[in-house]
Amino acid sequence: MKINKLYRELEKEKFIIAGPCVIENESMIMNLAEKIKTITDDLNLKYIFKASFDKANRTSIKSYRGPGIDLGLKILKKVKNEFGIPITTDIHESNQAEILSEVIDIIQIPAFLCRQTDLLVSAAKTNAIINIKKAQFIDGKDMIYPIEKIKKSGNNKIMITERGTMFGLGNLVVDFRQLIDMKELGYPVIFDITHSNQKPGSDIGKSGGDRKYALDMTKLADAININGFFYEVHENPEKALSDGPNMIFLDDLKEIISKIKK
Repeated sequence: MKINKLYRELEKEKFIIAGPCVIENESMIMNLAEKIKTITDDLNLKYIFKASFDKANRTSIKSYRGPGIDLGLKILKKVKNEFGIPITTDIHESNQAEILSEVIDIIQIPAFLCRQTDLLVSAAKTNAIINIKKAQFIDGKDMIYPIEKIKKSGNNKIMITERGTMFGLGNLVVDFRQLIDMKELGYPVIFDITHSNQKPGSDIGKSGGDRKYALDMTKLADAININGFFYEVHENPEKALSDGPNMIFLDDLKEIISKIKK
């Protein structure tokens, strides 16, 4: 099956997950997907497109959340069909799992929800690859427990993602020992460089961050042979509707990911 083949490829080769934080509109999504695919094709890097149809954990109730699951999946399916690339997006509720699996190749478990047993089990019971993001409050070694929930539910197509650890109020720190420990669990490890540079809830009703560290963090993760590199990308992050301060400028992406050794 195509999903099984994709997972075997992700176990063996380095890859990029990239796209905007949230779907703002269809034309923006199609434009970004095409341009990022051109960059990754030029660098001969495996590419997975990412965008959220709903940002369920925004800081403020006034914040933009996305177009919702119906329109969001319609747009993501168009990206998949038009550019022939795998798609990932995040799940928020157990009842979304089966719907997502009709379009989505990799279901992403949000960091805050990585201990939610029902969510993990429902996602696992689809044929999708499951990417579990490590919560900001748990140790990398403890990712064995959400992994076991997925495995016990009959799915061994698992990836795990580091996205930083809480370090005081409104700040994250990346401890590269966590990435090393997570690699020892035996599954592909992804480094979410964008969200590791986030400062949660630090910017008056929204999250701040600092994208300037993305290049050096890419080099550090590559030095310890991480499988996947996760970037949120936007043509103009300063005007993005979510996560602008830590998103990568599209114009800077090629320079950053060109540092990844094949």
